[in-house]
Amino acid sequence: MAGEYRFSFGPWNIHEGGDPFGPTVRTTVKFAKKLKLFKKLGFEGVQFHDDDAVPEMDKLSPKEIVKKAKEVRKMLANEGLVAEFVAPRLWEDPRTIDGGYTSNDPECRKYARDRSRRAIDIAAALKTDLIVLWLAREGTYMREAKDSKVAVDRLVKAIDDMLAYNKDIKIAIEPKPNEPMDQAYIPTTGHAMALGYLTRDAGRVGVNIETAHAILAGLDPSDEMGFALAYDKLYTVHLNDQNGLKFDEDKSFGSVNLRRAFNQVRILDKYDYGKKGEFVGLDVKAVRTQKQKVATKHLSNSRTIFLRLVELARSLDEGQVESLIAERDYEELDLLIMNHLLGK
Repeated sequence: MAGEYRFSFGPWNIHEGGDPFGPTVRTTVKFAKKLKLFKKLGFEGVQFHDDDAVPEMDKLSPKEIVKKAKEVRKMLANEGLVAEFVAPRLWEDPRTIDGGYTSNDPECRKYARDRSRRAIDIAAALKTDLIVLWLAREGTYMREAKDSKVAVDRLVKAIDDMLAYNKDIKIAIEPKPNEPMDQAYIPTTGHAMALGYLTRDAGRVGVNIETAHAILAGLDPSDEMGFALAYDKLYTVHLNDQNGLKFDEDKSFGSVNLRRAFNQVRILDKYDYGKKGEFVGLDVKAVRTQKQKVATKHLSNSRTIFLRLVELARSLDEGQVESLIAERDYEELDLLIMNHLLGK
């Protein structure tokens, strides 16, 4: 079963446990040491922000950036790992406080463009063609501070620039309705895909669906995945879980709502997600109370839950499901699913 899916996570998922209300509670694990944990935990793909691969990249020339990225690729190869994607980190620099691509300041928009091009250079050096765009600050705290139509035009222009800069890349937009911005311009899968169709090469623009982000938008993640699959636009996923409409919690996959997790796995497996090389990506954080020596269980646990849910999805009596649907006996269908999840 495990051989049918490839799993990935980002180095930020092994973290120090700091939050907005308290300091770090675990010591930093060096990047090289993190890489040695991937295979042990059952993962072979590494997700990258651009500066995960090349720290302090804004202080380096484009040539120096590529050189350092190639060194990281050698580190991956030595551990039997591959890069899944690279994402430009456009939310921590002071120049992106009012957004990167949608900033009202043309110099800040230029910084975002140039940083995105460097992220693409890093991706090419790491031998991945996938760029993930989490549009973290592309929104507004004050509705009148930005023109939403102009903002969409600027997002299209930024994506067009990336597509033109490298003819081989694909771009997966990762929608989220809020946080860190009060309201985001691209809050849902539908918004992300519609934005892609405005670009110069819509065939290379798809989505990365994160469980928690869909929940924060008040939507069911499996429905969002089905929507993207219908358009053949689901380039990758970030699986996790979320306890209500609050901040982005990144809980272990299936730990809050097992049935919701089951339906995500079921639709991915039903429509052959992964058969074209897509990764099952996780974006999960250890709870703050977890001790240092066991602060990777959230990763292995999420992978284990996913694979067990694959088994459950494949062992479900689909004939009985179809019969109950035909009879419109949805209460009995409800019990069938619950009993299946309970092992009865």
